[in-house]
Amino acid sequence: MLLRDKLTHPVFSLIADVARELDLPVYVVGGWVRDLILGRDSKDIDIVVQGSGIALATQIADKLGTQGKISIFKKFGTANIRIGEYEVEFVGARKESYRLDSRKPIVEEGSLMDDISRRDFTINTMAISLNSGDFGALLDPFGGLEDLHLKRLKTPLAPDITFSDDPLRMMRGLRFEAQLGFKLDDEVFDAIKRNAQRLSIVSVERIMDEFQKMMAVAQPGQGLMRLHTSGLLQFFFPELDALKGVDALNGVAHKDNLLHTIQVLDNLAAQSDNLWLRWATLLHDIAKPLTKMYQPDTGWTFHGHEYLGGKLVPKIFARLKLPLNEKMKYVQKLVMLHMRPIALSSEEVTDSAVRRLLFDAGDDIDDLMLLCRADITSGNKMKVRRILQNFEIVTEKLRIIEAKDRIKNWQPPVTGDDIMNTFGLKPGREVGIIKNCIREAILDGKIPNKREEALELMLDEGKKIGLKPVVFLK
Repeated sequence: MLLRDKLTHPVFSLIADVARELDLPVYVVGGWVRDLILGRDSKDIDIVVQGSGIALATQIADKLGTQGKISIFKKFGTANIRIGEYEVEFVGARKESYRLDSRKPIVEEGSLMDDISRRDFTINTMAISLNSGDFGALLDPFGGLEDLHLKRLKTPLAPDITFSDDPLRMMRGLRFEAQLGFKLDDEVFDAIKRNAQRLSIVSVERIMDEFQKMMAVAQPGQGLMRLHTSGLLQFFFPELDALKGVDALNGVAHKDNLLHTIQVLDNLAAQSDNLWLRWATLLHDIAKPLTKMYQPDTGWTFHGHEYLGGKLVPKIFARLKLPLNEKMKYVQKLVMLHMRPIALSSEEVTDSAVRRLLFDAGDDIDDLMLLCRADITSGNKMKVRRILQNFEIVTEKLRIIEAKDRIKNWQPPVTGDDIMNTFGLKPGREVGIIKNCIREAILDGKIPNKREEALELMLDEGKKIGLKPVVFLK
């Protein structure tokens, strides 16, 4: 197959010209070739040189001048050139392997065949020649083109060798299934199950890079289940893996919480591509195995799983090297609150309960409601319909009360400074008592969210604990 007419970007002819001057055989390989044939846009171009990739990249950067920014990584024998929105990586053809107890590969110079045979899957072993004699010719020694058309994921060498060389390839295979809609060959999937423990030598940063890509696909649930059935999930995310399974006592069984989580995640993903909302959904029931109890009169319960789950979020994020910033706090908040709208939808909705939900959720109330709607997965259609109808009542109450009381992101109309100035106090317990009484009275609807009424209550509460005003505020 000749793909000369597909190599329209000027960088390809420039690479070909410089490589000819240096007498270096050169090829574009891997994911860019795969995506070119699939018709997918890709900005990452991998160039393999039989010789020094750094030498070729340096010469090309000189010719590009200010149009190309080069980064050289001598330790790895690679160089990157940024050309507009394209990232072009140059590497000398090599062969590499991993020691059984090491995350770092042993790298040696090699031929083009050495290089592509040590890649992950046949669909990524195709190369396009940039050499003058056969510019644009497709090289496909491992049948990658056929596998691409069949949407089949096979390894160029025996899968045990491929996965032993770099265990992250097992994660990448499952990610390709989720992202591209391909299917791992049965022999390859069996090899993943045999080699799953090898994932433990891979850095968590590399693992999470693949996992985050799986979380971002249109329907991430299938990929998560394949992670479980392959045995990989337990080696980096044991809390999620532990959700799988069903216990039964006296003929009463609870739902499989992993299957439930996957269904809820897919429900949510159909409504939102917010990655961190997806994470909140993934973790919303993460503490159920730790809170599971059987009681003869009520059956299986998971009391407090939302609160314990919230406490687990920072620990999980820290171990998985996820950001410990506002994104983590957002996920933690939604995990801790996810039962509140569900509870409101199954009982009489009071203004007080709605105010408190608005106060606690703040700007994240809409995301919380999305998560909770996705969480309604009962097989009883009548029950689902009833809960959804009540959800509409809750949603309307949220809208009305927020319009009236402005509780979302609300601060009480009387501050701690007001209390201290009125009674001549320094920061202390009395200030907290009075401030808390004012907040609770407004949330319970006992007084309106207005300064005049709040100041009056402040004076009454101060009097109850023996305080006398030294000034009167307005």
